[in-house]
Amino acid sequence: MDNRLDLAGKVALVTGSSRGIGAGIVRGLAARGGKCVVNYVEDRDGRNHAEAQAVASGLQDAIVLQCDVGDPAQVDGMMDQVRQRLGGLDILVNNAGILRDRTLKKITPQDWEDVLRINLSGVFNCTRSAVPLLRPGGRVVNIASVSAFLGVYGQANYAAAKAGVLGLTKVTARELAKQGITVNAVAPGVIDTEMTRSLTPEAMKHLLDQIPLGRAGTVDEVVHAVTFLCSPASGYITGQVLHVNGGILMA
Repeated sequence: MDNRLDLAGKVALVTGSSRGIGAGIVRGLAARGGKCVVNYVEDRDGRNHAEAQAVASGLQDAIVLQCDVGDPAQVDGMMDQVRQRLGGLDILVNNAGILRDRTLKKITPQDWEDVLRINLSGVFNCTRSAVPLLRPGGRVVNIASVSAFLGVYGQANYAAAKAGVLGLTKVTARELAKQGITVNAVAPGVIDTEMTRSLTPEAMKHLLDQIPLGRAGTVDEVVHAVTFLCSPASGYITGQVLHVNGGILMA
């Protein structure tokens, strides 16, 4: 293993890691030696908990913690559990997010509030609460989106939240730099996940036609970007956005 990507002994918390990109990230960090915390939010049918347990069962010494990242009290409780059980934190990946896609004519105030609460306030809550636990040389990686740059149709709430994440990333990077903690964002484009697989063939074709590489990205391709930013190899990179989008955005 390239020791510049070695995460042995590092404690990593990935929010929203019971499935999809979050699950991929937590597996990727664990594969590099990280000791991982799998986070999920409680749901009615218990699917999130079951899937979080399944992810953790495939990793060495992983723990599972329930937390709604939009609730500051729950976040503080989760971080207290991390401190008590693992002693501190080296890596925080703010991945948890939801979609409530609707046009401006149809979006409701609740749609707006729900997405901003999880996708933006959740990043703030987790980062603020994690700061006392983060050790020197720590890493924070926020999952943004190409939507923040392209203004994807029907995603006023999501695009606004992710644009906010970009601003928050830069401010946090400046404030934590004296502690040797780097803060960056990864902005995925169209990625092959459960969400994109639910699109109609026509909608998917419309998306793929806009991507120079002509295909959706894979979860692993996002994971590689996140893993790099969490590793010692990225020690002089902070306040930046790494795009993983097949060329749909070139700026």
